[in-house]
Amino acid sequence: MAPHLPDPVQYAVPAFILLVLAEMLVAWARNKQRYEPRDTLTSLSLGMGSTIAGVIVGGTAYAIASWAYQFRIVTIGWQWYWFVIAFVVDDLAYYAFHRAAHRVRWFWASHVIHHSSQHYNLSTALRQTWTGFFSLSFLFRLPLALIGFHPAMLLFVGGINLIYQFWIHTEVIDRMPRWFEAVMNTPSHHRVHHAINPRYLDSNYAGVFIIWDRMFGTFVAERADDPPCYGIVKQLGSFNLLWAACHEWIGIARDIWAAPGLRAKLGYVVMPPGWSHDGSRETSETIKAQWETIRAKREQEAWKKPTLSSSVADRVAARLPAD
Repeated sequence: MAPHLPDPVQYAVPAFILLVLAEMLVAWARNKQRYEPRDTLTSLSLGMGSTIAGVIVGGTAYAIASWAYQFRIVTIGWQWYWFVIAFVVDDLAYYAFHRAAHRVRWFWASHVIHHSSQHYNLSTALRQTWTGFFSLSFLFRLPLALIGFHPAMLLFVGGINLIYQFWIHTEVIDRMPRWFEAVMNTPSHHRVHHAINPRYLDSNYAGVFIIWDRMFGTFVAERADDPPCYGIVKQLGSFNLLWAACHEWIGIARDIWAAPGLRAKLGYVVMPPGWSHDGSRETSETIKAQWETIRAKREQEAWKKPTLSSSVADRVAARLPAD
């Protein structure tokens, strides 16, 4: 029988609120642009709506995981080390989900809510989806139940994972120690993930351990010469709560309705965000390719510029005659 495990997120909510207020005070003293009242209110309202949605459909997702658990390969116990292992493999499952959420439009329609703010602060961490169950995001954790991790254990470690990700949504912290940056997800790494700069698109999907991005080739380091700009490629442009929660689903419905043929209709569901059947839109790949072309051209032009040798420059500066 599964032991009763508390929901760690419920206990963390008061700390979330206090930390948001503390960051607001820091922002007020250092840089008032870090917080925009209407944007913050939208983020907090989306977070509240996500909590309500979780209460409504969370039991169904848990029931599905419990059904899958009946067919488990092995029965994993409740010793402390299994919680540690569950935390690690759950974070790998989160990486898989998070990467899919940026590469498959169906999942992106739910996840885009979290990226729709043009500000990056602790309130952004609370800007969560209302439609996670509808987009079937819970399917990424089902394999763990089939392996033998009890759904209650997965729910507990998933809550710890979510709590960890709260603090990395800030610009107040610059860099952590080098050893920490090498293994763990940090504010610097996650700022890159939220950035719309071409250099940073589709990178740093980690929840807790940045090692997954390093292992699978999706890691990009933050650079001082390319500060992150936040939001989505086609900015939301509104603080309307319902539009923020549902705009991408509406976009998918419109594209499917207008698409010529079944293949194109399916493409607007399973292809990356920005994909279009006629190539008239830009995906992250095309944006990055254009940026790489421009950067390479600039570097080539800079390399071709004539330069004086130091000896000639020295002679000119000293007004000395040539030999």
